[in-house]
Formats: sequence, C-alpha cells, structure tokens
Amino acid sequence: MEITINPVPGRIKQARVSKGISQKELGIRIKLDQSSASSRMNHYEKGRHTPDIPTLKRIAEELGKPLAYFLCESESTAELICLIENLSETDKKLLIQSLKQGITP
Repeated sequence: MEITINPVPGRIKQARVSKGISQKELGIRIKLDQSSASSRMNHYEKGRHTPDIPTLKRIAEELGKPLAYFLCESESTAELICLIENLSETDKKLLIQSLKQGITP
C-alpha cells in the first residue's frame, strides 16, 4: 500500500509566501478569529490540522488559486491547473479538444 503525503500544507505555504502575506494576515483575511489566526494557519501549513473544504475554499480565493491546486500531489499538475484556470471558457474547450485528439487508445 502506497502512502501519499498530504499536499495541502505545502501548497498553502507556497501560495501564501508568493503573495507576500503573513500567516496571521491570511488567517484574518479568511475570517478566522484575530487572536488565533496565526496559530491556525501555522497548524495548516505544518500539517497538524487540515482545513475543511469551506475554509480551504476561502484560502484559495484569498490567494488567487483554484481549489484543486491545493489537492494536487504533482507539482506539474498543480501548475497546469493554475494556468488552465486563467483561460477563457472557449480556450478551455479548445484545449480539451486538442488534448483529446492527441490521445490515442
């Protein structure tokens, strides 16, 4: 049985650091109690606790990342998700068609 590592803690930290905000600031922005915002975010980033989906959605929105980014085990898939998220719906459909044509059974 293969053990997978939870990608959420590292992705939260990576996205937060790239935005240049502190753990406390992120916690406050997603409506955590001001007195515990820093420690809660620290627990999320250290993997001691995992945010529930509504909290993770608020983190994603605040950091400008799609929710799926935080759940990807692969770095390249996480990067692709971010790039795809920025495409228009028309371009997403074209990309899907292009990828399907390139796949052979």
